[in-house]
Amino acid sequence: MKKINLGLIGLGVIGQMHLKMAQTLDGAQVTAICDVREDVLQNTANTFSIPKTYTDADQLLADPDIDGVVLAMPANLRTAMGVKAFAAGKHVLTEKPVAMNAAEVRELLAAQKASPMPNRIGACCSCRYHGLPSAKVVKDFIATGALGQIRVVRVRAVMAAPPTMPFNPPPIWRLRKDLNGGGILMNWGQYDCDYMFGLLGWRLQPQRVMARTFPNIEAYASYAHPSSDAETHVVAFVDCIDTSSDRPVVFTYERGEFTSSASDEIWQMIGDKGTLRLWMKEKPGKQLWFDHPTDKGTVSELLWEGTETWDQQHGMPIHDFARAIREGSAPTTPLEKSLIIQSMFDAIYASAASGESCKVAV
Repeated sequence: MKKINLGLIGLGVIGQMHLKMAQTLDGAQVTAICDVREDVLQNTANTFSIPKTYTDADQLLADPDIDGVVLAMPANLRTAMGVKAFAAGKHVLTEKPVAMNAAEVRELLAAQKASPMPNRIGACCSCRYHGLPSAKVVKDFIATGALGQIRVVRVRAVMAAPPTMPFNPPPIWRLRKDLNGGGILMNWGQYDCDYMFGLLGWRLQPQRVMARTFPNIEAYASYAHPSSDAETHVVAFVDCIDTSSDRPVVFTYERGEFTSSASDEIWQMIGDKGTLRLWMKEKPGKQLWFDHPTDKGTVSELLWEGTETWDQQHGMPIHDFARAIREGSAPTTPLEKSLIIQSMFDAIYASAASGESCKVAV
C-alpha cells in the first residue's frame, strides 16, 4: 500500500515531539513541515530528514502529495488552519485544546463535512493517555459491568508548586485567554476529561455546571508570564446523564497548579457495585485498584500493575491518526467527542464568570 504522507505545521516543543514519535509510524511518514522561523525549519528538516519545507502553511496545504496534517501551532491559530486544511481535502489532527471554544469546534466540524474529499478524519491530541496499556485494561474492566451503575466520576489533580520555575521563561500563550482559550482547564482538563469520558465509552452527557476558577497566587507570580490572565485553579460540579441507563451521574472536577496545597491526584469512578481508583499518567510501578463491597466490608484489590513510558502516551495521537486514515475508521477522539468536552468547558467558564449554574449546550 502507498504510504500515507503527513505534513506538520508548527515546530515548537509539541511539533518536535510529534516528529520524534512519527519516526516509528507504520505505513505513514511525515514528508513536509512548516514554520515561519526559517532557521528552526531547516534545522528540523536536517534532524529528521524531512524532504519538503514550507514557511507558508497555505503552500503545504496545496501540496497534492500530503494526505493529512498535524496542527501544532498555538490554539488561537489552529481553527482557521483546520478549516483551510479540510477545504484542501486533508485529514486533520489538531493539538489540544481542540479549539478556543465550542463555536470553533463547530466550525471545524462544518468544514470537515464540507470538504471536497469524502470521509476526512478530524481528530484531537487530547486522546494521548488512551495510548497507555492501562487504559485498555480499564476500558475492558468497565465493560464487564463490575462497577454497576456509575454514580460519581471524580478527578482531583492539585499540584504543589515545584521549587524552581517549570518553564524558564514562562510561555506567553499558556495562561492567556486570547491565545489559549483559558488556563489550566484548557491545558490539562482536556486530557482528564477525554480520559474519563472516553474510558466510559462517551456515554456521559453533561447537562449543567456549577464552577469557580481562581487566578495564580501572588507567591508564584513569577511562574507565569506577566501578561497571563487565565486560571491556575478550577473547581467544577457537573450534572450528567448516563445515556446507557438514562440515570444521573455527578462529575466532580478540580485541577490546580502552582498552588499552596500539597500535591493530591486521583482519578476515580464510583459505582453501586464497586469503584475504580486510577492513575491517568505514565509512571514506573503504576497501580490501578478496584474497591468493592463484600460480607467483610469494602475491600481493595489490585487490578493492574505495570510501568508505562512517556513515548507510549506521546506517540498515541499521531499513530492513532495514521491508523484512522489507513483503515478509514474513527480516531480515538474525533472532533464530535471533543465538542462534548469543549461545550462543558464553555459552561464551566460561563458559570465561573456569572456565579450561577449554566447549561451545557452541545
